[in-house]
Amino acid sequence: MSTRAAALLRKPGQPQRPSLLELFFDLVFVFALNRVSQQIVEELTERRIVLVDAAQMLLLLLAFMVLWFVTAWVTDLYDPQRPQLQVLVYTAMLGAMMMAVAVPEAFADRGLAFAGACVAVHIIRGLVIVPILRGHEAQRRAAGVFFWFTLSAVPWIAGAIMTDTVRGVLWTLAIAIDGTALLLFYPAPWSRPTPRQWPVLAEYLSERYQQFFIIALGELILTTGSAYSDTSFRGGGAAAAFAVAFITTVLLFRVYIFRAGQLLPEAIRAAKEPAHLIREAFLAHVLMVVGIVVVAVGYEIVIEHPFGENHAAWILVVLGGPMLFLIGRALVEHAVFSRVSRSRIIGALALAAASPFMIPLPPLAVAVTAVAVLAGIAASDAVHARGKPPEGPHPRNPRQ
Repeated sequence: MSTRAAALLRKPGQPQRPSLLELFFDLVFVFALNRVSQQIVEELTERRIVLVDAAQMLLLLLAFMVLWFVTAWVTDLYDPQRPQLQVLVYTAMLGAMMMAVAVPEAFADRGLAFAGACVAVHIIRGLVIVPILRGHEAQRRAAGVFFWFTLSAVPWIAGAIMTDTVRGVLWTLAIAIDGTALLLFYPAPWSRPTPRQWPVLAEYLSERYQQFFIIALGELILTTGSAYSDTSFRGGGAAAAFAVAFITTVLLFRVYIFRAGQLLPEAIRAAKEPAHLIREAFLAHVLMVVGIVVVAVGYEIVIEHPFGENHAAWILVVLGGPMLFLIGRALVEHAVFSRVSRSRIIGALALAAASPFMIPLPPLAVAVTAVAVLAGIAASDAVHARGKPPEGPHPRNPRQ
């Protein structure tokens, strides 16, 4: 076995909690998520966002999320105390910052800056890790990851030099490649992924997922706080909207951590094939984080126009954000308990059913509707938990 490879891999007995390095890395993503949400707000309030605009912002958001999740897996598999890994984390930070700065013009004049930074982070990671692992079986896994990011680099860069429509198509292909490869654990012609190739530190990776959720909540606080601070006339409507936004943030946190959110590490440890549970948790957190970014967009609009004329797109973000969150939260529950609480399903359906009736109402009333649904779910959780012993995780065995 290569000495350099052995030094790079995590060792048994090393701390299984994220270090300050990972938390430092996370700071960039508060800024990145905020740039995406601010761009959506601008589109919504100035041009009445259309489906194409929404799809473009979703592509950018997914690019950030792939970068974050892959970096989290890298620091899970390898020793973050090694200088090479630390340099890779700093490189990912710089790349994410460059991507975030380019967000407003990513589908205009700064497409190459966004795509180039995204591709550079993934390619540099592979060029560093794959040679170091020479002579170790882990090199096959790292080479598979590098192969897929090399493949997706082609539509990323090609799209960056094309016009808006073609750029959107090519970048959609690039995200599809990145996301599919990630969900399949990067199969390659020379290597089929196995549980042994992807060892999981349950405590570490589940805590990283939880921390990314907290990043999204931090972006929500930043967005709503800034919106209220910048409101030229802070009348009763803006104050009420700000209060509703804060209550929503608390409710999202409470609903997230209830039982399943807290038991995710235990569920990963109890699973016969932890990699499958990790994949389901990944999808769940993608949906929840996207939902919270949409919530941030909606509540900034509500704070700025609490009693203004309503629009269908505004209703979509104010109610759609909590819906996406609840769908993602249901996936977490399914991963941990192999079931989903009725309250999550009923809540999502209630938000969808309420949407058509919101047009005559001011934006603040729409936000209050979302809060009422989330509060009902939180209350249902509390009632069902009262007087009952804590439930243990029951992850599904994929082979059953």
